[in-house]
Amino acid sequence: MQPIGIFDSGIGGLTVFRSIAEQLPGYDYIYLGDNSRAPYGNRSFNTIHQYTWECVQWLFKQGCPLIILACNTASAKALRNIQQLDMKGLDSSKRVLGVIRPTAEVIGNYSTTKEIGVLGTTGTVQSESYLMEIQKFFPELEVYQQACPLWVPLVESGEYEKPGSDYFIKEYLDEIMAKSANIDTLLLACTHYPLLMDKIKAHLPANVNVIAQGDIVAKSLVDYLQRHPELEQKLTKEGTRKFYTTTDDTSEFNHHASRFFSAPVTSEFVSVTEFGCK
Repeated sequence: MQPIGIFDSGIGGLTVFRSIAEQLPGYDYIYLGDNSRAPYGNRSFNTIHQYTWECVQWLFKQGCPLIILACNTASAKALRNIQQLDMKGLDSSKRVLGVIRPTAEVIGNYSTTKEIGVLGTTGTVQSESYLMEIQKFFPELEVYQQACPLWVPLVESGEYEKPGSDYFIKEYLDEIMAKSANIDTLLLACTHYPLLMDKIKAHLPANVNVIAQGDIVAKSLVDYLQRHPELEQKLTKEGTRKFYTTTDDTSEFNHHASRFFSAPVTSEFVSVTEFGCK
């Protein structure tokens, strides 16, 4: 088996996995959620890099020649080092891709006013990765950022559906919208945030677009595989989907993951440190 690996610090990446599986249904997949160490958003650069690289190595050991970091924080703070440093000396055909670049390539197409807001974790915002990547493709865009450090814990804990979550959702939206009256597009730069979509829209003017990443990343992956047939031909296509989590409470993971994936999820526990990842 040579499946596509999907990694996230928790369960948010399942929103991206769902879109990928819809557009590329015949492929084999392995999903790994590092739930025991989530959330990554407020951790240091070195810690995020260490955790992400451990999980990437574990997915390589499961036979994945292609891994998608379905996590904005990991894409912002770990992907570059993994691609340019950690993978030196490994099989040169292996690939690790992130979610920031494919999003930055198209986000400007959604805005009429050319002013957008980026909502993300503290780590993603502080990295300024979106500012740098969007500038490459849409230098005319004015980009405002807002860290939303409480949103991932709300989602991971399942508290986001309760009325009390509205206060924290509205608080960050008010802050980003106060930065400019011309913002007409908000990017959910965290794969957890789509589960807050209905509540986010309820606190915004009707003319503001709210963009999730799932379909964007999935379309980008379809294009990537078409442009790299040597990699695409390696991937096995039996339609299998396996789910792993680093928390030993798999029942709790399964419960929340099924909502993100919009289908029943049955996972297995794994400890990535058992594989000697450094």
